[in-house]
Amino acid sequence: MTDLSEWSADHHAVLADPAERIAEGRRRARAPSEYAHAAEIYRVLGDPTRVKIIDELLHQELCTSDLAEIVGTSEPAVSQHLRLLRAQRVVTSHRHGQRVFYALDDDHVRDLLSLTMAHVQDRAAARAAG
Repeated sequence: MTDLSEWSADHHAVLADPAERIAEGRRRARAPSEYAHAAEIYRVLGDPTRVKIIDELLHQELCTSDLAEIVGTSEPAVSQHLRLLRAQRVVTSHRHGQRVFYALDDDHVRDLLSLTMAHVQDRAAARAAG
């Protein structure tokens, strides 16, 4: 069996003493509310329709009817998704005449989705290549 202290060539350093590892983990631990909020963001992003909506809003502001056409679902369904996204401050809205337009309001979510979609595309390309 390999000594854990030597295992870290391309990984994070591994402390040899379990007590040190536990103390280090406890030192780095975040508040429970931070973990809950992070899980909520992933829950919000865990629906394919919401991912499609966010992906479209990465590129342009759109109203509910535009999003419904692009995403391929009903306006009431899009409205419900947008309500959840607004509650999590992922999107923002503004009125332009009779219509309400939505825009992405969180650069971190923009980065998360962009990185996730790049990962998905890379994995698909790797599967196709081999």
